Amino acid sequence: MNLFDAIAKRHSVRTYLDKPVEPEKLQSIFSAVRLAPSARNGQEWRFIAVTDPELRERVAAAGGQPFLSQCPVIVAACAETDRRVMRCGEMAYPIDVAIAIDHLTLAAAAMGLGTCWVGSFDPQIVREALGIPENAPVVELIALGYSAEEDKPAADKARLKMSEIFWENSWNNPFLR
Repeated sequence: MNLFDAIAKRHSVRTYLDKPVEPEKLQSIFSAVRLAPSARNGQEWRFIAVTDPELRERVAAAGGQPFLSQCPVIVAACAETDRRVMRCGEMAYPIDVAIAIDHLTLAAAAMGLGTCWVGSFDPQIVREALGIPENAPVVELIALGYSAEEDKPAADKARLKMSEIFWENSWNNPFLR
């Protein structure tokens, strides 16, 4: 599958088959994650693949979202960071972790797997369940597994018109006419 196909195919999956993800697929996905760009090549991201059913239940309880305990893998996206602020005024680690997660979701889509970003959770519950140090932010959770849903490509979702989000040379100067 080429990159554009993976982008079009990727969508938020909330129903998963009771089928484990093969270790070689996880290895390939995390190899893609490792190649993500980061500010000053800091690579502050850290990931925990939660495959143990009891731990998945504990992590799923952090968000109160039942589909998390249903998926075969929950990825806890964390950071080991010096909390550096980039010149643009934004902290580096949340942006870098988000870029790496995007690599994860697209690699998973290319391998026929579904994912869902989860930002609604109690990080302290995740931290305690997985032994994450207090100084390591828990940024996101990602559900990962084989989708039990009918394919519904992200490209089919309602999206803003190109002219509403892409401009040329100045704000509100349409790029695509």
